[in-house]
Amino acid sequence: MIRVLLAEDMHMIRAALGALLRLESDIELVAEVVRGDEIVPAALRTRPDVAVLDIDLPGVDGITASVELRERLPDCRVLILTAMGQPGQVRRALAEGIQAFLVKDAPGDHLADAIRRTARGLRVLDPELVATAIEYGASPLTPREATVLREAAKGAPAEEIAGRLHLSTGTVRNYLTSAITKTGARNKIDAVRIAEDVGWI
Repeated sequence: MIRVLLAEDMHMIRAALGALLRLESDIELVAEVVRGDEIVPAALRTRPDVAVLDIDLPGVDGITASVELRERLPDCRVLILTAMGQPGQVRRALAEGIQAFLVKDAPGDHLADAIRRTARGLRVLDPELVATAIEYGASPLTPREATVLREAAKGAPAEEIAGRLHLSTGTVRNYLTSAITKTGARNKIDAVRIAEDVGWI
């Protein structure tokens, strides 16, 4: 019997996933949580073999939770679920040693099979996700451009960013212009979106 912890904050999706898993004779759903910061305490109580974690959770995201889970409960393997399939998330998950990564719109029977494969210590990676992550590759942004773009992502104007980073406003604008060019964006907002989607900031 494979003991599974499920972390998903969308109630209908969690109920649907739970219902699918309860149909499997070799899978036992031992815990369900809605927040990332509930994962480790629930896992320590229930000792699952596999933790199925949504990547975007309130409190703590699924990848961050998986790192703590590996430290506290090394025998528990992690399967990350995502609705987005952002290349940056895939690269980050791989860098953190996550073995299994599945998109939520995969057919229902893929989840149970992915859990079984994860429990056996096998890699479960959607080929399209991996291909996209490789395609986008490393960030073209310099560390300073990435820092300025991260500040812009918070909604800060150039003057405020300049004050925080001890730069002139003109220098900040130059970094933003360069980041827009390198990401192939139309404007600052588009540059932030592109860079976040592919994991460059």
